Order: sequence, then C-alpha cells, then structure tokens
Amino acid sequence: MVAVFYKDMLSWYLLTLKIREKLETENQGSEPVNQDQNLLPLQEVTRSDQDQNNHNHEQTLSETGKIEVTKESPRETRDDWVISITDKLEQADRDDDTTIWGKLCIYRVPYYLQENDNQSYFPQTVSLGPYHHGKKRLRSMDRHKWRAVNRILKRTNQNIKIYIDAMRELEEKTRACYEGPLGLSSNEFVEMLVLDGCFVLELFRGAVEGFTELGYARNDPVFAMRGSMHSIQRDMIMLENQLPLFILNRLLELQLGTKNQTGLVAQLAVRFFDPLMPTDEPMTKTDQSKLENYLAGDKAFDPFADMGELHCLDVFRRSLLRSSPKPEPRLSRRRWSRNTRVADKRRQQLIHCVTELKEAGIKFRRRKTDRFWDIQFNNGYLEIPRLLIHDGTKSLFLNLIAFEQCHIDSSNDITSYIIFMDNLIDSHEDVSYLHYCGIIEHWLGSDAEVANLFNRLCEEVVFDTEDSYLSRLSAEVNRYYNQKWNAWRAALKHKYFNNPWAVVSFCAAVILLVLTLCQSFYAVYAYYKPPS
Repeated sequence: MVAVFYKDMLSWYLLTLKIREKLETENQGSEPVNQDQNLLPLQEVTRSDQDQNNHNHEQTLSETGKIEVTKESPRETRDDWVISITDKLEQADRDDDTTIWGKLCIYRVPYYLQENDNQSYFPQTVSLGPYHHGKKRLRSMDRHKWRAVNRILKRTNQNIKIYIDAMRELEEKTRACYEGPLGLSSNEFVEMLVLDGCFVLELFRGAVEGFTELGYARNDPVFAMRGSMHSIQRDMIMLENQLPLFILNRLLELQLGTKNQTGLVAQLAVRFFDPLMPTDEPMTKTDQSKLENYLAGDKAFDPFADMGELHCLDVFRRSLLRSSPKPEPRLSRRRWSRNTRVADKRRQQLIHCVTELKEAGIKFRRRKTDRFWDIQFNNGYLEIPRLLIHDGTKSLFLNLIAFEQCHIDSSNDITSYIIFMDNLIDSHEDVSYLHYCGIIEHWLGSDAEVANLFNRLCEEVVFDTEDSYLSRLSAEVNRYYNQKWNAWRAALKHKYFNNPWAVVSFCAAVILLVLTLCQSFYAVYAYYKPPS
C-alpha cells in the first residue's frame, strides 16, 4: 500500500513538473508577442495624432492664404506647378512689352517714399483716376461729379452716349498710362473717365470764366471759390490722382464742338493751380500770356511728341520751371546717358548751411524774380528768390519729387532745388536768418517747423549731385568758402566791426596812432637835426 501511494505521488509530481515546464516555455514565447500587441494601440494613437497635426497644419496654411495644400497625387501637383510657372512667365512677357512701359506716366508712389507721410500722397477730398476710385472716404464727392456731368449735358444739349463712346475709344491707350492692374471692368473704367474728366474741366473753366457763368449758384458747396477749393486743388496735384491730358483734351473738344484743342487744357490748368505757386506773388498777366503762348506753340512741351501722355502735375511742374519763355539751360544732360552711374546716397551735400556760409563771409540777399529756382552767386553774395511756404507746400514738393524720381524723361530740377535748400537749412537759426533777408516767408507755426519740413522732404530721395543745375553754382560757393582769407575777414568784421560804434572807435584809434607816430617822428628828427 505504501509503495503504491508513493508511486502515485511521484506520478503527480512529475506531471506537475511537466505542466509547469510547458507553461513556462509558453510564457517565454508569448511575452514578445504580448508586448507588440500592447504597443500596437499606442502606435496607432501616435500615428493618428501625427495625421491630425498634419491636417491641422495644412488647414492653417490654407487659411492664411500663403500656401495652398491640395490632396492630389504627386503627378497632378507637378503639372499644376509647371502650368503656374508658365502663366507667370507669360504675364512677365506681357509686362515687359516696351510699348506699355513707354506710355506709362501716372505712377504709384513708391513705398519707401510713403513711409514718412501718407496724407501728402493720398487724396483727402476728391479722387481722380483709378488708383483711389471708390474709396469710402472719397465717395461723398461723387454726387458733385454727377452734377458736373449733368450741367455740361444741359449746357451743350448733348447726349451722354457721345462722351461714353469717345472714352471707350481711348480706353486701351488710357490704361497704358497707369501702373499695374487696375481692377476695374471696361464699363467702370469708361464711366470713371467721363465722370472725373468732366468734373476737372468744370473746375478749370469755372476758375477762369467764373462758376456763375457756367450756371452754378454763388453759394455752391464745390463749384465756387470757397475754402474747400484749396483742398481740392491740393488733391488734384497729387501724383496718384491724375488723368491723362489727352482725356481732358478730348472731353473739352466734345464740349466746345471744335477739334485740335491741344494745349488749351494746359493753359486752363496753369491758371487754376496758380494759387499753389510757391512764390510770394501771383504770376503777372504778361507772364501768363507768354507762358500760354509758350505752352500752345512749343512742340517740345511733351517728351512723347504729343501732349496726350502727360497730366496736370507735369503741366504745373513745367509752369514752375518755365515761367519765363527763355529758361536757362541745364548744366548737365548726362542723367540718362549710357555712362550714367548709380547715385550715391552718401554724396548729397551740395553746399554748407547758412550759419557756416555766414562765418566764411558769404552774404545772402533776395533775388527779385518770380522763378523761385533761379539762384545766383556773385561777388560773395548768394541771391535766392523769395519762397512762400504754406500748409500745402509739403504735399506739393513731395509729389513733384516723386514724379521726378519715377519718370525717366523728367529732369531733376525740383529735386535739386529742394536738396539745395535742405543743405542750407539745418536749424531754426538758418530759417530765421533767411526770413530776415526776405528769402523765406512762411505761414507755419515756427521757424523750427520750416527747418523740419526741409530736413524731411528728401529723406529717402537719391540723386546725382553732378547732374544738378545747381552743381556749378555750388562749386563756386564751396571754392569761396574754402578760401581762408574770406573766413578771417568775415570773423574780423563780425567780431570787431559788428556795429557803427565799433567802426568809429577803430577810426579814432587809427587817427590817434597816426598822430602819435607823427609826434614821435618829429621828436626824433629834432634830436638829430636841431634847429640852427
């Protein structure tokens, strides 16, 4: 019995070992599998999170508008990319057409010039042309434009279709005058030309003939010589707020019923913008007559062989520079020659400031002429015509400078004058002395504001000092400045002869010295040759 019992116990023990051994073997083989199975859900979650992040990233880039991500095959994406590059090259080829660039004359002001003062370049009251058309703050003037068109049609007994057809014929030529895509349909563009052009002509004719003669009330809010007219004139002289002159010429021909009116709009513009002239007195009737004859008869007025491609800002600029029928020739014509070099921003100092020139013995006096740019230097005297500065002078000069910077066929005479005056004026003391000499007359708050105005006008402007009509005059002034004897003489006069009593004292001292010398001479003479 005992033997049987131990035998059974041994059998169970061996069986238990076998089962345990088998279980351990199975556990060892199943542990990696279980580990991988446990990791699978984690990997799936991670992959899902990455996919979600990628999707969110794609969605963010798409919403910002910078990168458009499309769920397409690589083959389709590459084809679209090639097509996009081809389209851009075709657009560049169209933009590079020389006939388009050749007629461009109404520019957008470069951003580097806009940084300091946007209001001087952008209209605040009325928009002309496509650049600022439809802006909310300028829409209030549209109803007055329609009033002008309606008044013209009633006065001439014409149909609006005549004007629309005439402007549609000139649409392509007009679009070429502007820079970049305009974003206006054909009908919108033609309507804008009729509306803005008729408005401008009514203002021009009203300023010359009288608004009441054209049928407007004496107290009209726009078509009358009221305070708002100055703001309108200032907006109409801005570079981005222009209409081609040939549009105005054509509209005036339709109104008058006669052809070949080229030059008449320029004459009207000169009279209309006369209050903006930076001189202390308006142009005389004789000068106006000479200028009008000059504008009407000079074939070189337009660099494109007809007056069609220019605008009112250019007419005003030429009237500033050519207020005399025989203007002085420019000293240099190398600006756009083949040997033209890039202007150096570090070399824009034409002349020293007023304070330094005074210390060198250079005197200042007013030159009596209506040509504010006609500066001369003779025998130590720097003669400068009077310049009138008002609240619209800044915008006027900035837009004239911007046009000269953008238009390749324009000279840089206005820019040269402004930089010359900027060099002269460094502080309010310089302005005060020029005002004392009768050269500067201003309606601003203080002399410091005038100094700040000139110091900021040409901050981002670059031009070649050797290609300035004032380069020769500046060289003569600098030569006089560098002569030491002139500085010593000026210092002596300023220090010892700055008032009449100092001169009287000096003369008395000289006379006393001469008498003393005479007395000494006769005393010595009497000693060696006593009287017999």
